Amino acid sequence: MVHFLTHTVAANGYLAVLLLMAVGSACVPIPAEIVCVFGGALASSGFVAEALHEPAHQLTFWAVVAAGVAGSMLGSWVAYGVGYAGGRPLIDRWGRYLLLRPHEIDRAHAWFERRGEAAVFVARLLPVIRGVISLPAGVARMPFWRFSLYSFLGQIPFVAGFTWAGYLLGQRWPLVDRYLRPIAIALAVLLVALVIWWVVRRRSTSERDRDAPVPDDHPASRP
Repeated sequence: MVHFLTHTVAANGYLAVLLLMAVGSACVPIPAEIVCVFGGALASSGFVAEALHEPAHQLTFWAVVAAGVAGSMLGSWVAYGVGYAGGRPLIDRWGRYLLLRPHEIDRAHAWFERRGEAAVFVARLLPVIRGVISLPAGVARMPFWRFSLYSFLGQIPFVAGFTWAGYLLGQRWPLVDRYLRPIAIALAVLLVALVIWWVVRRRSTSERDRDAPVPDDHPASRP
């Protein structure tokens, strides 16, 4: 993934930054941090393009930030639109494949309605979560202008911060790339292990709930 992202940005410049950030903000697991950091590296005068063994676009810092924020907003609007159009039936239909229970969905929906603005803003600052927060915002029918405003305010520090980090590390990119790969592999293995643990745990809990006896006064026990 790191190889694909860096070489795509190197070959296509701002257009790649815009499209990759859009896809990553539309619930597709693309690490936006890598896109921003490498875009910032290409904007650094100290970046050594020969390290990629291929031609690379020379970018500018603020143009990378603008492309990143614009792409993030486009992807966020797409995910928001899907959630808004699908509504609660979308979550009810597909949530069971994620082992989500109806009462958990109700609780999350109520919490989002109370603190939606803070959730959207804070989520934009967090890797992974920033790419999926737009969907529940649409499902909760958060007003579009408020969703856009808090998304925009959260996108700016995230994109600018990682782009600035890449700008500072531009001349050391070969070293960064060398150490980034094993870290990325370790994080991927950890993520897969956590997902497997979560799925096994949720399935076990669901089986216990299903096999548990129903109390006599429970509505399900009545004829």
